[in-house]
Amino acid sequence: MNAITVLILFPLISSALIYLVRQENVRDILVRLCAIVTAALSLYVVCRNFKHGLKFSYGQEHIIDIVLMILEILIAIYIISVGLKNRKWIISFLALVQTSLMVWFELTQKSGIEVHNAIILDKLSSIMVLIVGIIGSLICIYAVGYMKSYHIHHSEYKERKSFFFSVLFLFLSAMFGIVLSNNLTVMYFCWELTSLSSFLLIGYTKTAEAKQNSCKALAINLFGGLGFCLAIIILGMKYQTIELSTLVSMEPGAVVLVIAFLLCIAALTKSAQFPFSSWLLGAMVAPTPSSALLHSATMVKAGVYLIIRIAPLLGITIVGRIVTLIGGLTFLLCSFMAIQQSDGKKILAYSTIANLGLIVLCASAGTQESLWAAILLVIFHSVSKSLLFLSVGSIEHQIGSRNVEDMDILLKVSRRLCLYMMIGISGMFLAPFGMLISKWVAMKAFIDSNNFFVVVILAYGSSATLFYWAKWLGKLASNASTKRKEKHKFHLDEEVPIFLQAVLVVISCFSFPLISQQVLIPYLTDVFKVEPIIPIGTSDVTIMLVMLSMLIVLPISFIPLYKNDNRRIVPIYMAGENTGDNTTFYGFAGEKQKVQLRNWYMENYFGKLPLALIGNLIAIGLLCLCIILLIGGLVR
Repeated sequence: MNAITVLILFPLISSALIYLVRQENVRDILVRLCAIVTAALSLYVVCRNFKHGLKFSYGQEHIIDIVLMILEILIAIYIISVGLKNRKWIISFLALVQTSLMVWFELTQKSGIEVHNAIILDKLSSIMVLIVGIIGSLICIYAVGYMKSYHIHHSEYKERKSFFFSVLFLFLSAMFGIVLSNNLTVMYFCWELTSLSSFLLIGYTKTAEAKQNSCKALAINLFGGLGFCLAIIILGMKYQTIELSTLVSMEPGAVVLVIAFLLCIAALTKSAQFPFSSWLLGAMVAPTPSSALLHSATMVKAGVYLIIRIAPLLGITIVGRIVTLIGGLTFLLCSFMAIQQSDGKKILAYSTIANLGLIVLCASAGTQESLWAAILLVIFHSVSKSLLFLSVGSIEHQIGSRNVEDMDILLKVSRRLCLYMMIGISGMFLAPFGMLISKWVAMKAFIDSNNFFVVVILAYGSSATLFYWAKWLGKLASNASTKRKEKHKFHLDEEVPIFLQAVLVVISCFSFPLISQQVLIPYLTDVFKVEPIIPIGTSDVTIMLVMLSMLIVLPISFIPLYKNDNRRIVPIYMAGENTGDNTTFYGFAGEKQKVQLRNWYMENYFGKLPLALIGNLIAIGLLCLCIILLIGGLVR
C-alpha cells in the first residue's frame, strides 16, 4: 500500500473511528491527532513526489470498481429514501437515474476499457492536496473548540458532535480522491460523496430551514452529477477510455465538446455558478467549520479544479466561451450583491461565489496567462477565505453577533482576533496581496487576447469588492483610538488554526514568485508543451514585496500585541466636544451623545432578488444556446 493510498484512506478510517467514539475528551484528542496526521501525510506525499510527479494504476481496477459500485448503490438507496421522506421527488429521481446509468455502464459497457493511470500526482494536484490536507485539517482542529461553544450558544439543537466530526473527515477523504483520480469513475464516486457529505453538514441542526437548504444543495449537486455520469458514459462508449488525461489530450471535436460541456455542468453546480448558486448561500445555516470547509478548501474548489483540468478543451471553443461568460456574469453580479449585505457570513458567501466565478472565467479562457491567474486565485482564495470564515465564527461567539455593524467593538473584546480578521480581509483585496495580483494578471491576459468585454467585467467586478471589504475593514479599525480592554478569550483549538492560517496568508503572499517558478510554470509547460511567458516581471515582484512589507506595519501600529500598552490615546474630532473617551460627545444643550458610525449598503441599487433573477435568466439562456450549438455541431 503506497503513501497516496494511505492519504486517501486515512481520513476515511478516521471518520469511522471518530463516529464510534462518544466520550468527548477522547474524541477531541482523536480529532486533533487525525487532523495532524492527515496534514503530515499531505506534506509527505507532496514533498516525496513533487519534483517528478507520479502516475500509476493499482492493477486491481476490477475489484475496486465492484466495491465502488456496491457503495454507490447503497448511497443511492439512502439518497432516494431522503428524497421520499422529505417529499423532494427530484432528489430521488436524479439519484435513481444516474445510479442506474452508472451501474448499467459498469456491467455492460465498461468491460475491455483499460485504465493505465488511475492516479496522477502532478504540480496542480500537489497544490490541491496541500490545500485540502493542511487547510482542511486546520478546520477540523478549529471545529473541536468551536463546537464546544456552539451548543452553549445554541442549546436548542441536538448535540451530534461525533457525527459532525466524522463527516468532516469523510469530506477530506472524498476530496483527496477527486484531486488525485485520473480514473473518471473513481472521481465521479468521490464527487458524489462530497455532495452527500455537504447535505449531511448543511442539515446538521435538523431545523426546517436546515433541511430545506440541505435538500436544495443535494438536488443541485445531483443534477451536476448526472452531467458527470453522462460524460463518462459517452467517453467510454465512443473512445474506449475513462481517463481524464486521455480526454484532455484529444482534439476538441463535436463529441469531445459535448463531453466537456457535461463536465462543465458538473463543475458549475459544484462551484455554485449561475444558475446553480443558491445552494451555497443556503449552506450558511450550517456551523462555521462546515461553511469554511465547503466554501474555501474543498467542495467548491472541486468544480474549479475540474475546469482547470479540462481547460485545453475549452479556450476559444463554444463551450469555453459560454463558460467564460457565465463565470464573468457570476463574478460581476455576486460582487454587487455582496455590497448590500451586513451579515458577515453572507458577505463571505457572496464573495466566495464571485471569486469562484473569477476562477472559472480565467480557467475556461484556456490561455497560459489566464490559467496562471486561475491557479494562483485558487491558492490565495483558499487560505484567505478559510481564515475569514473561521474568524467570523469565533467573532460570533465573542460578541454575540456576526453583523459587520457590531464588529467595531472587536478591538476591545479580542485584539488578536481582530488582527487575524484584518489579515484575512487584506489578503482578499489590498495591493499587493495575492488575490489582487491574480486579478491583475487575469486582466492582463484578457487585454493581451483582445477580449475587452471580459476586461470591463473584471474592472467593474473588482471595483465592487472595494465597497464591502473596505467597509468591513473600516468597522474593525473604527475604534482603534478608544481605550481597549480584552474581555474574552477564545478556545485554544480555535485560536491555533486561525493563527496558522493567518501565517499562511502572509507566507503565500510573500512566496508567490516561488510558487510561480516551481509550480505554475512547470505545470503550464507540461500542458501547453511551451514554456509560458511569466505574466509579472522581476521589477514588479520587487515592488509588490516591498509594498507587502510596508502593509504589515499598518495593523501593528494601532493593535498592541502586548499587555502593558502605555501609548497615549489622542482625542478625535466629533460632531461636538469630545467627552474624552472618544466614544461620546457633548451635543445640543450639553447633552452627552454616543457616536454612531454606520456603513452604506445601497440596498436600493444592489438588491439580491433582481440581480439573482437577472443572473439566473442570462446563465440559463447561455447554457441553452450552448446546447443548441452543440447539437448543431453533432448533426453536421
